[in-house]
Amino acid sequence: MPTKTLQIPTPDGQADAFAAFPDRGGQYPGVLLYMDAIGVRPVLEEMARELAGHGYYVLVPNLFYRHGPAPVTELPEHIGAEDRPALFARLMPLIKAHTTENALRDADAYLRFLAARPEVSAGPVAVIGYCMGAVLAMRTAAAHPGQVAAVAGFHPGSLVTDAPDSPHLLAPELTARVHLGIAENDMTAEAVGELDRALDAAGVDHTCEIYPGTVHGFTMSDTDAFDPSALRRHWNRLLPLLDRALTSS
Repeated sequence: MPTKTLQIPTPDGQADAFAAFPDRGGQYPGVLLYMDAIGVRPVLEEMARELAGHGYYVLVPNLFYRHGPAPVTELPEHIGAEDRPALFARLMPLIKAHTTENALRDADAYLRFLAARPEVSAGPVAVIGYCMGAVLAMRTAAAHPGQVAAVAGFHPGSLVTDAPDSPHLLAPELTARVHLGIAENDMTAEAVGELDRALDAAGVDHTCEIYPGTVHGFTMSDTDAFDPSALRRHWNRLLPLLDRALTSS
């Protein structure tokens, strides 16, 4: 699949991004893919190419663009347990600076960009995210119910908190189909139950699934958390979701 490096205008500057899409011409449903906390890197490019091969235009923005182009900080080729303390000491200030307000302003810009691309077909889009990106996917879908038809989040960040803007409280704003693939150490059973109840009460077509034997980060092949069988499960859940929400309609 071809990829293209892009600059997306936002209220705060230019967000660097890349897009992957089929090389046979034509127009394809748009997918906004939010990175995990580690950032845009080759493993996400590989995942975007894989998804594009199924007939989607996949946009992957650098969420930390306010601090520089990706990679914003030096990343080892493989991220082991011994690398994480120093790496996250560098990343945490960037994560904290990416406030909900910034995230929603950026989401507006990313969705406008997708809607204007000649390679993207008219109609709804999907938003998917990993780790912190899963939280942003939920927020984006709730803020743009008329535009986002599918949400998928894998090994998500905090979806149930005590904050007044906790993502699970956004359920009544969602019109998208939702799948959440949760690692065994992502959330307590009580939190998963609270999330499931909130989505049920709002009438959201959803699944909240704990992927057995997994730890946070299970889709990322450049980390020790990677689980090949869980990655396959991720594709087996994600592709039918997108097909129902985007292609079949």
